Amino acid sequence: MTLLVLLVDNVGTLLVPTMLANMVNTGITTGDIDYILRNGLYMFIATSMASGGTVLGCYLSARLAANVACDIRNAVYDKSLELAASDFERFGTGSMITRSLNDINVIQQAILQTIQLVLPVPFLAVAGIIFAWFIDPAMGTLLGVVVAIVLVAAVFTVANAAPIFMRLQSFIDRMNVVLRENIVGVRVIRAFNKERHEERRLDEVFSDYAANAIKVNHLFVGLDSSSFFLMNIAEVAVLWVGGNRVGAHAMQIASISAVLEYAILILFFVMMAQMVVLTLPRAAACLNRAQQVLEIEPSIVDGERTLDDGAREPQDEADAVAVFDHMSFRFDDADEDTLCDLSFACRRGQTTAIVGSTGSGKSTVAKLLLRFHDATKGSIRLDGVDLHDLSQGEIRGRIAYVPQKAWLFSGTVASNLRFGNEDATEADMLHALQVAQSTFVLDQPQGLDTPVAQGGTNFSGGEKI
Repeated sequence: MTLLVLLVDNVGTLLVPTMLANMVNTGITTGDIDYILRNGLYMFIATSMASGGTVLGCYLSARLAANVACDIRNAVYDKSLELAASDFERFGTGSMITRSLNDINVIQQAILQTIQLVLPVPFLAVAGIIFAWFIDPAMGTLLGVVVAIVLVAAVFTVANAAPIFMRLQSFIDRMNVVLRENIVGVRVIRAFNKERHEERRLDEVFSDYAANAIKVNHLFVGLDSSSFFLMNIAEVAVLWVGGNRVGAHAMQIASISAVLEYAILILFFVMMAQMVVLTLPRAAACLNRAQQVLEIEPSIVDGERTLDDGAREPQDEADAVAVFDHMSFRFDDADEDTLCDLSFACRRGQTTAIVGSTGSGKSTVAKLLLRFHDATKGSIRLDGVDLHDLSQGEIRGRIAYVPQKAWLFSGTVASNLRFGNEDATEADMLHALQVAQSTFVLDQPQGLDTPVAQGGTNFSGGEKI
């Protein structure tokens, strides 16, 4: 539908110059009022086709580009939720943010501009040259030569710009990472008086990006100026050759304006297409980065068994809820095991405490039980069922987990409490606050509806915990 509307727009645009030339050459020269009015009506219809096609084409192409970007962004986000922590760390938080936002915006703009400015070029160039050739073969040949020269210049510029655009995305990733580190760790930076050091880091990253961006802008400036120069040369050539052809009675004078309009129309679209094509390598790089996320296979795959299916593996003791059986674990980028041959059981009615020095793997044990990671060797059983045979949702729906770092989401206190139970009533939430010794919330004017900033920055560290 979008391409059909663009075709109607281009046909209407191409018909107007020829109709105007015929009106001048025939109607005005002979004084035939009926011919002038009839061709004026045809011109109005053609102009309406072009105008209506332009408006509708812009709407359809914008909607198509937005829908494609929405689908890609949703697919990347859904895929990121499937990834284990080790899978996610292959890209990094900063890179994932860039891939989800900036990269997909680049793809969306590339699709929109390609539909509106690049796809019409082949049809307009061929049709325009044919129309000019029918007016006069010499004029058609001249227009074809000019278009060929412009296309050669465009190919040369794009070939030089493509590698630079490919590098720009990696610089954006780096800027994102450094900026996030400075924003999140601003208090640590100030506490250690590292402002100057971080300023130098930021300046280095920004300078690298700026240097490459300036190279791209230089190419744009050269392309823009050369395109306008060639467009002006084409206009002069059309007027000069056209004047000689009129003097030789090979064509009529009004036909010069038609050929001139075809030349300007074609060269304008070719010039705009050059600008768009320069950005396509960057869009292709962004699309490839999104594809890298979509094609990765999660290292943790859900099992099909449930804790309620009655088919459980035998346990040494019936009161053991969670059992670590000669379990070892190693991170993907580590040279040795973080946990080696670990065996113990968490039993009903007992409190199990894991004590160890910093970095000994205490938090890793909790994450293994929640299946944020999978054991490298041995097994972990929950109620007698191996974690590999259970889905992640089944496991995490049975275990309450309090992470080391308290994190609150923007919204209200009530919306954060409902992360654990979407159907929680006000009584349930009040009970949870009392158990957590967080009744200070009730002293707030808005109570459970007290606003929460991103990360809970409007609460103190103790209040968040």
